[in-house]
Amino acid sequence: MTIVTDVLLLVAALLTVAAGVGLLRFGDALSRLHAATKPQVLGLLCVLAAIAVGNGRWDLVPALVPVAALQLITIPVSAHMIARAAYRTGNYRGDLLTTDELAPAVEAAAQRDESQD
Repeated sequence: MTIVTDVLLLVAALLTVAAGVGLLRFGDALSRLHAATKPQVLGLLCVLAAIAVGNGRWDLVPALVPVAALQLITIPVSAHMIARAAYRTGNYRGDLLTTDELAPAVEAAAQRDESQD
């Protein structure tokens, strides 16, 4: 069990380092968001799995499942809200977007605001 625990913790540490490097290296908010959310969630799941395997007790699993579930629910929601704020403030590189599906809605809202003033 120790080898499995060590491997899970090593993978978690590597994923966390990759997330940190991505946060420092990427230029715009959307790219940084990708680097912050994907490896961090996987790293946390590896740490939780290492805790479960390392202790060798099944009574810890019901305590770890809500932690994993809440992270899997809250991380995408918070990432969506940050991405939305970054888009609205223009903190993104448009040349990296394949399709900008939100641009027509933003333009329509801007025109609607101008006509009301």
